[in-house]
Amino acid sequence: MSSCFNGGAGWPEPVVRVQAVSDTCGETIPERYVKPPNERPSTTTPQPAASSHGSSGPNIPVVDMSMPDSEETARAVETACREWGFFQAVNHGVRPELLRRARSSWRGFFRQPAEVRERYANSPTTYEGYGSRLGTAKGGHLDWGDYYFLHLLPPSIKSHDKWPSLPSTLREATEDYGEDVVKLCRRVSSLMSKGLGLDGGRLHEAFGGEGGEGACLRVNFYPRCPQPELTLGVAAHSDPGGMTMLLVDDHVRGLQVRKDGHWITVDPVPDAFIVNIGDQIQVLSNAAYKSVEHRVTVSAAEERLSLAFFYNPRSDVPVGPMPELVGPKSPAMYPEMTFDEYRVHIRQRGLSGKAQLQSLQSFRSATSS
Repeated sequence: MSSCFNGGAGWPEPVVRVQAVSDTCGETIPERYVKPPNERPSTTTPQPAASSHGSSGPNIPVVDMSMPDSEETARAVETACREWGFFQAVNHGVRPELLRRARSSWRGFFRQPAEVRERYANSPTTYEGYGSRLGTAKGGHLDWGDYYFLHLLPPSIKSHDKWPSLPSTLREATEDYGEDVVKLCRRVSSLMSKGLGLDGGRLHEAFGGEGGEGACLRVNFYPRCPQPELTLGVAAHSDPGGMTMLLVDDHVRGLQVRKDGHWITVDPVPDAFIVNIGDQIQVLSNAAYKSVEHRVTVSAAEERLSLAFFYNPRSDVPVGPMPELVGPKSPAMYPEMTFDEYRVHIRQRGLSGKAQLQSLQSFRSATSS
């Protein structure tokens, strides 16, 4: 039983590892993983037909971070953030060798024996460690994926003892990867600020300033699934934090982004980061930049690994629309709330589209009318 289950303090029921389910379920997935009909990949709105540009269909914008004209880069980031909420960053300065090392190390962890992985089993108190579910509601639908969640910033809550010791390359690779991706997040944050007509450091300041901001990593592992048309690796949601830098498998597609009522399957550019706006930047920008629903499909043929790096405001700093973006013609759309307060909803109920952000907007409208 220990190879499949973890009781886990705080969880309402035994936690089943999806890797174990994949290995033992045969041709039929358990009912807990079957999504309601209107949420299944096979029955939701199809992707639009191929465009006239010769590609297989529409794709999120690609931004070259090495363009010599910084203003041109800022305009490209701004357009992507306003129109899509997503873009792929290429020539971003993080070494391809480091990307491969990070991917390889984490794939090595998920290939460790179950008893090794279970040493790091998490609880819903902080979610830090090896997990298989979000939310503490009993009896709900489950996603087809396992994950590992850890903190990188602020330094006061980073603990290498909570990081896997196997494979032996993992801790050093993760530390190096985190340092480089934080730098990239700060650079993209500056470009986003300029796109809003603000000083380049304004969003960074709102996040808590250098060393004050939060950063964490969720490594997702999606095992092979015999019925991928019935389930999802991650249900539709917007990211609750500030900004996400996602490193995906170059050869296995799975990320889908909602655009104009359609689900667009992202074609990843090799060694690119997929960057997306989180709810906190939507709040800070007073909805000039919007977080966008996305989800993850799974495959019957191949497993898939991704590294989601979340760059967030300091957890105890009140976050609300920045005063420079509020005026008589653009009143504040959201009340102030700390990130700690905001993510309580996610940790209790799991992922639910953009319900949390929409409830804040409704609350603001009701109290100001």
